[in-house]
Amino acid sequence: MRLKEIYEKALSFGIQQDPRGKTGVDEELARLRESYEELTESQKATFDMERLRNPYADTAILNGDPETEVKSILVGIDMETQEIVLADRLREKRGKLDLVMAHHPEGRALAGFYNVMYMQADILHKFGVPINIAEALIEERVKEVEKGILPLNHHRAVDCAKLLDMPFMCVHTPADNCVVKFLQTMMDEKSPRLVKDVIKILEEIPEYKKSKENNCAIKVVCGAESHRAGRIFVDMTGGTEGSTKNYDRLAISGVGTIIAMHMTKEHIKEAEKNSINVIIAGHIASDNVGLNLILDKITENEEIEIIPCSGFYRVKR
Repeated sequence: MRLKEIYEKALSFGIQQDPRGKTGVDEELARLRESYEELTESQKATFDMERLRNPYADTAILNGDPETEVKSILVGIDMETQEIVLADRLREKRGKLDLVMAHHPEGRALAGFYNVMYMQADILHKFGVPINIAEALIEERVKEVEKGILPLNHHRAVDCAKLLDMPFMCVHTPADNCVVKFLQTMMDEKSPRLVKDVIKILEEIPEYKKSKENNCAIKVVCGAESHRAGRIFVDMTGGTEGSTKNYDRLAISGVGTIIAMHMTKEHIKEAEKNSINVIIAGHIASDNVGLNLILDKITENEEIEIIPCSGFYRVKR
């Protein structure tokens, strides 16, 4: 399979699993095309045209010829300079390694990843928050995240990959969409009554079981295991955490329990104020679920060797 085909499959499957639905994604791309047409010629000259077809700024081919044939992939959650050097060392020892795939974004995908956060407004709306309020809340948070990214050395790992002639890509929101769809469907179908019942369901999933073995167990950080779960919101996609002002709106809309990858103390405090149960399923474990689902799709009917590293644990479904 060629590198560009892997990229296209990741995008396509990510869109299929997107909480907004394909119609919502298409509408967002149409709005972006309209915005592009309003740019000046000098602004268009530096515009990333891939954004007009790829709704996820945090997913990209970062280095390498898109026509590269790929039969082996080194896959990890965080693939930075040290992992690129590791890949080169493995290539030297093994004789062949065709691609490095990261989950978390690097390079231009990291520099612009805050753009995917706007999808959170649609997700909040889906859970009963009026769209005008949801958009106002996320716009404020996007500005905070953008400012936080500005000082980073975004291209360090990509520069390393270029020097070592190592094909390199990252798949972030498409994988996060997959874990959200997977877990939300499971919770909706099983309708667990208590918070502890939610945890039991999660602990049956191989990635979370493995995480527990590694001393990273699922934690209830708001509420209690004996509390009734109520309506469950799996909040794991859209770039990173949203606004701390979301929780009162979600509580009013009837959300009783949030299942998240991670949550800052400020967010936990606001969730607690609004009597929302919060279950931290685990960041890396949840990323594993999403990435495994993406890889299942990519390797469907294809003989591609997956070499796990950097927190990634391969589970086939």
